[in-house]
Amino acid sequence: MTHLSAERDALLDTALHLALHRGWHGFSLYELADARELSLAELSRYFRSRDDLAEALFDRADQALLSLPLDPQEPMHERLLTGIMVWLDYLAPYRHLVREMLGYKLEPGHLHLQAHGITRISRTVQWLLEAADWQAGGLHRSAGEVALTGIYLTAMASFMVDTSDHLNTTRTLVHGLLARTGRLLQ
Repeated sequence: MTHLSAERDALLDTALHLALHRGWHGFSLYELADARELSLAELSRYFRSRDDLAEALFDRADQALLSLPLDPQEPMHERLLTGIMVWLDYLAPYRHLVREMLGYKLEPGHLHLQAHGITRISRTVQWLLEAADWQAGGLHRSAGEVALTGIYLTAMASFMVDTSDHLNTTRTLVHGLLARTGRLLQ
């Protein structure tokens, strides 16, 4: 790990620590820089905005998904379920922060963040498909991506309010949705 990536990870960890104690909007970038003994100019080399910190957390969830060795012998819908749940499980300790992050992104004046959010959704869905080794092409792939995007967004919405042990409510919902896709995601 390079010094740059180690410092970036440490900054994100510090930001998450501050946010867990004060809320996502309860700390400033200045406080984050100060906690790591950096100037704002030095902080900006790693993160240019609070939204960059949120994206880094979602990148970590993507990495958790990509680090999971999925069994190619499992049915596709089970591999996709496992991938989605690993992604959500990574974010579970930060669920209330994720709600605040997404609430901020969805504010009416933040169209630029919403546009970036569409790219984020697409990237995570692509990683889900790659991790599951889904080999479809053409219109079948396009239709499958649309279906999986809907399932992923439904999983996120459920995750936000799921109070069940180990996200069992979300897991059951996603399992049912994936099973109903039938041959589309095979």
